[in-house]
Amino acid sequence: RKGTEDVLCPANCPLWQFYVFGDGVYASLSSVCGAAIHSGVITNTGGAVRVQTLPGQDNYPAVNANGIQSQVLSRWASSFSVTAGAKNTALEAVGRSVSTARPSTGTGSPQQGKPLGMRYCKADIAFLIDGSYNIGQRRFNLQKNFVGKVAVMLGIGTEGPHVGVVQASEHPKIEFYLKNFTAAKEVLFAIKELGFRGGNSNTGKALKYTAQKFFSLENGARKGIPKIIVVFLDGWPSDDLEEAGIVAREFGVNVFIVSVAKPTTEELGMVQDIGFVDKAVCRNNGFFSYQMPTWFGTTKYVKPLVQKLCSHEQMLCSKTCYNSVNIGFLIDGSSSVGESNFRLVLEFVSNVAKAFEISDIGSKVAAVQFTYDQRTEFSFTDHITKDKVLSAIRNIRYMSGGTATGDAISFTTRNVFGPVKDGPNKNFLVVLTDGQSYDDVRGPAAAAQKAGITVFSVGVAWAPLDDLKDMASEPRESHTFFTREFTGLEQMVPDIIRGICRDFLDSKQ
Repeated sequence: RKGTEDVLCPANCPLWQFYVFGDGVYASLSSVCGAAIHSGVITNTGGAVRVQTLPGQDNYPAVNANGIQSQVLSRWASSFSVTAGAKNTALEAVGRSVSTARPSTGTGSPQQGKPLGMRYCKADIAFLIDGSYNIGQRRFNLQKNFVGKVAVMLGIGTEGPHVGVVQASEHPKIEFYLKNFTAAKEVLFAIKELGFRGGNSNTGKALKYTAQKFFSLENGARKGIPKIIVVFLDGWPSDDLEEAGIVAREFGVNVFIVSVAKPTTEELGMVQDIGFVDKAVCRNNGFFSYQMPTWFGTTKYVKPLVQKLCSHEQMLCSKTCYNSVNIGFLIDGSSSVGESNFRLVLEFVSNVAKAFEISDIGSKVAAVQFTYDQRTEFSFTDHITKDKVLSAIRNIRYMSGGTATGDAISFTTRNVFGPVKDGPNKNFLVVLTDGQSYDDVRGPAAAAQKAGITVFSVGVAWAPLDDLKDMASEPRESHTFFTREFTGLEQMVPDIIRGICRDFLDSKQ
C-alpha cells in the first residue's frame, strides 16, 4: 500500500547499534527496528513491522524506552511511525534485515542504507582529511572509508549538502571542490581514488588555507548556506591551530574537529598545545568536537556526526548579520505619500533587502502596508529566495488613506513577528512614514521592543521627529532617520544596513 512498508526485524541485535530520533513519530534517518523496539511494537526477539511514512516535523524528542535512548533532532524532512506487521511467508522468505535501515522514499531500498529526506540539510562541507605520516597508509584508507560513509549518509545532491575534500600533509592540497560532484556515487569514487601524500600533519596550515581558499562562489560555495570544515586528525597536529581557528571564524566557517586516537600520556610532551581542539573549533561548547577511539569499527559514529553537521541552528559561526536576521518593513501607504513617491519607498525597501542572504535557512523579509488599516503584503515564510522577495516588493500596490502608525506597529508585532518570535534569527522592524500618526506610537513601539524587535524609524517630509524618536530603539539617535525629500531615502540605505549589522553583533556579545 502507498505510504506503508512491511519489514522483518532480526533478533538479538545489540541495542547500542540503533540510532533513533524521536518518540512515536521518528525522523526517517532513524533505524526502523530500533524505533519498533523503542515504541514497544516488538522486543529484541525480532518480528514483523509495518512502517507508515509521515511528513517531516520540527521537533523529535529524546526519550528513554525499552532499553533504547532516542536522540533529540530539531528538524527533519520526513518521518515514519511503526505498528505490528502481519507476518507473511514471502516476507520471511526474503528475511530482509532492517536493523539499521530507514523507510524507503524512492531514493533506495532500506537495506542499501541510503539517506532519506536529507534535502533540507543544506550545508557546504570541506572534509579536511589527515594525509600525514602520523596516520600512515593503512589508517589513511580506513579514514577514506569513514568519510565516504559520512558523505553517503549526508545525501549529497543539487539541493542538499555539497562536499569537497582537502588533504592536510606537508602542504595542503584541495582534492576536489564543492562544485565538482553533486551525486554521492561520484563523491565516493573521488574519495576512493585519493592518494596518500605523507609529510608532517600541518593541520593548522591546512585549516587556514581551507578557510581562505575553499569556500569561494566560483568554486561552488552558496550564499546563505552554512560553511563547515570537518577536520580529521589522527593523534595531534604538528603546528599551531589557534590562529587558523580565528581565521576560520572570521570567514564565517564552522570548524569541527574529529580526533581519532588521542595522544597517549607519553606522547603529550610532543603536542605544542594540549588545548588545541578548543582553540580550533567554532565554539568550545562540546558540540564542535568529536572523538573516536580508533579508525576500526567506526560505522556507529557516522549517524551522530551527520546529525551534528545537519543541525543548522547550532552553526554559530555561520551566523552573520547578513544571513541570520528577519527584517520587517512597515510601509506608509497614506494619501500624502502619492504614487510616484511610493515607488521610491519600495526602491528603498528593495535596496536594503538586496544586501541580505535570503534563503529558507538564512535571512527573511516581510512587508506590511498601512493607512488606517493594515495589509500584510507578504510574511517571513512566503518567499525564501531573494529574487522572489524583490519581485514581491515590486508588486506591492499603493493603498492610499489615513495614517495610524501605532495600530500598524501592533498589527505587525502580533501577526508578522509573532510566528517567528522563537526562531533563531534576530528581528528588526523598519518603519517608513511621511507624516503625523493619528494614534499613539510610543506604547506599540515599546511593546514591539519588549518582544525582542529592534525598531528603526525612517521619516520623510512631514514626519514629526518626536514620533520618530518615540518609535525607535535605544540609543534613539542611531535608530532614527529623517529626510526632507523621498529622493533622500537612497542615501540612507547603507546606514540602515550598517545599523542592523551593528545591532546584530552587539546582541551576540
